[in-house]
Amino acid sequence: MTGWLDRVDDLLYDGETVVERVAVDDGGVVVTTHRVLAFTPDREGANFRYVDRPNVTGVSAAASGEFGFLRQALKAIVVGVVLLAAGQTVSFDSLVAGVTIDSSAAQVGMGGMLGMLSSFLQLMAQLDELMTTFGALALAFGALVLGVYLWTREHELVVAVAGDDEDLRLPAPADAEDVAQQLEQAILPE
Repeated sequence: MTGWLDRVDDLLYDGETVVERVAVDDGGVVVTTHRVLAFTPDREGANFRYVDRPNVTGVSAAASGEFGFLRQALKAIVVGVVLLAAGQTVSFDSLVAGVTIDSSAAQVGMGGMLGMLSSFLQLMAQLDELMTTFGALALAFGALVLGVYLWTREHELVVAVAGDDEDLRLPAPADAEDVAQQLEQAILPE
């Protein structure tokens, strides 16, 4: 697609001239006297888009990723921290340590109810350990999902477009800040 950067004159209107030309990966951005042309062959969607220069509001280097992963990771980490903190600070063993079940009540016909109460007390005694375990699992899950978010994140060169039109996004070059400033000066003269 960089061939189009070299042959951009074929795409120009009558009276339109090239002001700035920047190669980015396999594509690039061309600023003309009338428009901003973006070539993005390695991205989803169209390989070529353009925006009239008055509709461009700025150029910046940004990072994007799957924010659903970030949201899920933050939820899991918060739940994990709360469960871990509660499991480590509250001792449910001491709350149920003094509770004893009188076995003589089983003779009155309450054996099934007492068995269920005994199981509940055993579960309560282990609740702090369960909270610690599930808190650690939630933290591990949150860290894993956060890693996936960071893996899907990519640095981009963004040409902001006014209105409802979608911004032009290109993979960011190594010197993205300098390129963004160079393009913004060419597009938005003082």
